[in-house]
Amino acid sequence: MKPLLLFTLLLCVNFSIGQTYQDSIIAHQKELNDFYSNEEKSPLTQKDLKKFKGHDFFGIDENFKVVAKFERAVDAVPFLMKTSTDRLPTYEVYGVATFQLNGKTLQLNIYQNHRTRTMPQYRNHLFLPFTDLTNGDETYGGGRFIDLEIPEGDTIVIDFNKAYNPYCAYNKKYSCPIPPKENDLPVHINAGVKI
Repeated sequence: MKPLLLFTLLLCVNFSIGQTYQDSIIAHQKELNDFYSNEEKSPLTQKDLKKFKGHDFFGIDENFKVVAKFERAVDAVPFLMKTSTDRLPTYEVYGVATFQLNGKTLQLNIYQNHRTRTMPQYRNHLFLPFTDLTNGDETYGGGRFIDLEIPEGDTIVIDFNKAYNPYCAYNKKYSCPIPPKENDLPVHINAGVKI
């Protein structure tokens, strides 16, 4: 292969690798906005749907994509998670994630819903609700959520760039889980969906 052609191919490969993560988050944001723009599926009120132009996101920052040590819970006790209404769905702590972010060691409980885990399409689904120091200012006061899958090993990737608001941030008719106090992060998570 000619040296110039090889150099050009290497440049293209490196450019693609550098853009892959950015592109994946942009695609995720577009998917989220498309869902909220869909009249049949959107949690928005009819009034808000008409003026919806897309979510306001923090800038994409790969530092907020962390690889956490994941310890599965042993003999987890089911509990009733508080919500924005009287509804009390049954969850259990599936595991605990420990990770480094901006020089701090942080920990989050990751949950599994008892009802949805019986559904084939959600049997591997895990739920991460959290609050942080941006809530009520730059982000929704009730915290944000991240969807995860059961990992095969002892690590799990948590990407805060994919953090989204609960439906009740947009429409009071919804009943949304309230992040447990143990998932209150003492840092600013400037990633994902803004208020």
